[in-house]
This record gives sequence, structure tokens and C-alpha cells, in this order.
Amino acid sequence: MGAVSKILERKGTLIFSITPDTSVFRALEIMVEKNVSALLVTEADKLMGIFSEKDYARKVILKGKASKHTKIREIMSQELTVVAPENSIDHCMQLMTNKFIRHLPVVSNEKLIGIISIGDVVKHIIEEQKFIIENMEQYIAGQ
Repeated sequence: MGAVSKILERKGTLIFSITPDTSVFRALEIMVEKNVSALLVTEADKLMGIFSEKDYARKVILKGKASKHTKIREIMSQELTVVAPENSIDHCMQLMTNKFIRHLPVVSNEKLIGIISIGDVVKHIIEEQKFIIENMEQYIAGQ
């Protein structure tokens, strides 16, 4: 089914991140500007956590906190599940399904090199299945 590195080759390794001291409001602005549903939280090039729309809904809105006065460090998810570039797409799907998460930071040699989302994984699987179907059709047609 391929490896995480294949997704990063196509998608790129651009990472949108914030610091733990960023306000929730500013993080939401960045998410809108970049059209993403999660931001990695880093400090001194170290991965500290992730902030997602789910964190916002569950830890800010439902708790009655003010977005402009709440820091990311107060509500970010700190228990991260990460993958390596050589991990299989199937492994990523299992992790995302079993842990109910939609984003996986990609780490190589303890260095953050990218992030993949459930959408990236599904897109990869669809493209791979399309390629297999086209090859099967050509084989059946004798081409």
C-alpha cells in the first residue's frame, strides 16, 4: 500500500506550527489562513503537541474559556502519536482509526519532517486503487 514517504513526496513537507504561548484566537486565525484543521505546537524545534479543531471545541468552547486569553499550552493535545517516513499507509490507517485521530506528525531521527492527515491517507489509497484498476483493465483488454 505504500509508505508515508510517498505521501510526503506528493504533498510536500511544509509544516504550519505555533508555539505553546500562542493564543487560541491567533491559532484559529492561522488555521483559517492556511486552510488546515490542525497546527503542530513546537518550541525550539521540538514537537510539543498538536492543536486541532477538536481541541478547540472540547477544551475551549465547551469549557467557557476565552479564545483571546487562553494559551495553546493550556489546551493542546500533548500525548502524540507519530509515524516515521517508512511506516506503511495501512499502519497509519490503523493508528488513526484505533486512536480516533485525524493527524499524524512525521518524525525521522527525532526531527519533525511533516504531517499527514486522514484526508492525505484516503487520497493516497484512492489514487493507488485507481492505478491498479487501470492496469487491470489494460491487462484484460490485452494492451
